[in-house]
Amino acid sequence: MFRDEARIFVKAGDGGNGVVSFRREKYVPMGGPDGGDGGQGGDVVLQVEPGLRTLVDFRYKTHYRAENGQHGQGANRHGKRGNDLVVKVPPGTAVKDEASGEYIADLVEPGETFVVAYGGRGGRGNSRFVTPTRQAP
Repeated sequence: MFRDEARIFVKAGDGGNGVVSFRREKYVPMGGPDGGDGGQGGDVVLQVEPGLRTLVDFRYKTHYRAENGQHGQGANRHGKRGNDLVVKVPPGTAVKDEASGEYIADLVEPGETFVVAYGGRGGRGNSRFVTPTRQAP
């Protein structure tokens, strides 16, 4: 029986910041807030690839990081979501949490996926905080 071990570090993408912006046009003196929300960060996903046989690829690259979400913009434009990072692993891979020491996933079937780290939520822009009594937060 062949046994292979690898220790990798993963980080999901951070969410983008929300924006504080106000609508300012020549004939609209009190335009109000129009800040957009930030995009959600990308997830780190492990996926079983049937063509792989060992974990030797993880010996040379041990840090994996998903893409961050983009920041919001004025005119109620929301930031783009960060792309997910898909890490290919061979069939029979057992995923263990180093901090707790317990196994959290056993990836056996081809194409099976497991989300190791979820991306951060995007921040909210100032247009989300408008109320009838507070028109310009």
